[in-house]
Amino acid sequence: MPQDAAPRRPEKALTAQRVKNATEPGKYFDGNGLYLLVKPNGSRSWVQRIVIRGKRREMGLGSASLVALAEAREAALQNRKVARAGGDPIQAKLEALAVLTFEEAARKVHEMHRPTWRNAKHAAQFISTLETYAFLHIGKVKVGDVNTNDVLRVLSPIWTEKPETARRVRQRIGMVMKWAVAKGWRQDNPAEAISQALPKHERRKAHRKALPYQDVSRFLQSVQASKAGAVTKLAIEFLILTAARSGEARNAVWSEVDLGAGIWTVPADRMKSKREHRVPLSPRAVEILTAARGFSDGSELIFPGTKRGRPLSDMTLSKLTKELGFDVDIHGFRTSFRTWAQEQTDAPREVAEAALAHTIRNQAEAAYARSDLFERRRELMERWGQSVRWEI
Repeated sequence: MPQDAAPRRPEKALTAQRVKNATEPGKYFDGNGLYLLVKPNGSRSWVQRIVIRGKRREMGLGSASLVALAEAREAALQNRKVARAGGDPIQAKLEALAVLTFEEAARKVHEMHRPTWRNAKHAAQFISTLETYAFLHIGKVKVGDVNTNDVLRVLSPIWTEKPETARRVRQRIGMVMKWAVAKGWRQDNPAEAISQALPKHERRKAHRKALPYQDVSRFLQSVQASKAGAVTKLAIEFLILTAARSGEARNAVWSEVDLGAGIWTVPADRMKSKREHRVPLSPRAVEILTAARGFSDGSELIFPGTKRGRPLSDMTLSKLTKELGFDVDIHGFRTSFRTWAQEQTDAPREVAEAALAHTIRNQAEAAYARSDLFERRRELMERWGQSVRWEI
């Protein structure tokens, strides 16, 4: 018979058999405020009466068909301990249900960080690598429950076969885990805890292919004699003359240039170092910019691509270089400049490094290096422009 009296009952008043046979609607009490609730429609569930911070509350512990008597008793006991210690087991349960799965958390982190990443390609790679390698294994796991074994299952198949990809997947899983720690959903980062469980990678940094500085003028001569578009020719020569990175030159806009003063100021948000960089323009660089005025597409871009408002692509410059028979990287022209400065000039190291917008890694040295050595760099860049002069 159902027991609707007060909940004070002997410990373990119910038995597994009695729970199984309880079909009449009502409440069947056990200990610690636990009772089996049988409804008129036949559904059966566990409920606990509990005092939380001075207030009597009731909380569900799950269906009786899924939660055994022993499990319900253990949950009730733990809830009572939490409540007696001043906690709120109902709120804790709601918060646990609110914990996102790893996939949901990863997409949340992706959306949060996307505005801060330098380009759309990097943002897309973040989520695409997790979609390809991680979501299949741990996508549906609550982010608070992901453990080191889960991370190993993701990384082991690609750790030696695709080391660079695996390293990036691990780093991106780690970002999600750190976010979960900040949310209070977990205490550790399992992506960091597996270092000893994975074999060490032999990481070899591949150097960009560079053209000997003696051949740069020949290269520019080939560019000018080619059938490439005028904007492409101007952009690639400007990039070389300024020793700029490809993205810095291709995305340059007119508001950054002072032709009269011969200065190109690249804003911090387009620099790798995240610091504004002033570039002294040689006479030839000024000529290039003057010529580029005639190819404006109406946007602010100095070197527009085929679509209005879109810059030339890095692939356009790279493809032209390869088609002309030069097996070098666009970025490698910075190396050509640096080698020339080292071997053909007496310019101090810090002047050449400043021309490349390299940051000073030694913090003590950086603290005293307040000048950008602009005038000394202007002299150096003018000499570089003269050394790579070309003639058809």
